[in-house]
Amino acid sequence: MSIEKLPSGLRVGVQLVRQGKVKYSVSIINPGEVAKMLAHLGKQDREHFVCVHLDTRNNVLGVETVSIGSLNYSIVHPRECFKAAVLLNAASMILVHNHPSGALEPSDEDLSLTKRMVQAGKLLGIEVLDHVIISGEGYFSFKEKNRMSV
Repeated sequence: MSIEKLPSGLRVGVQLVRQGKVKYSVSIINPGEVAKMLAHLGKQDREHFVCVHLDTRNNVLGVETVSIGSLNYSIVHPRECFKAAVLLNAASMILVHNHPSGALEPSDEDLSLTKRMVQAGKLLGIEVLDHVIISGEGYFSFKEKNRMSV
């Protein structure tokens, strides 16, 4: 553990602890696999925002629910999404959220968030491969629809 003494007398400690490796035995090849893996989101009554963290071979390292919001809104910040990605040594990630309304078309907020996350990923060296929206009607992939560009 490393501890730094700050000028105000406060001390901050950071410790990385790995207590074994979770085996997902899942490799993501296309957005349909992500939608199938997280299909339960299509039945939720509130928005859930999830990050799927991947290694260099697109094997799943972790699946993290970053935010649970309301019927049509979820607060998401890049800081929360990339925290686990950094700790897991993820090479890339896929963003996933649901639309309880059933609509599959991304909102303006979805487009803005995707752009922001792609930019943050470039700064950190963790590529955002896709953003998948899931509803009871199916899924929408930003990558499949060529909407991932910044």
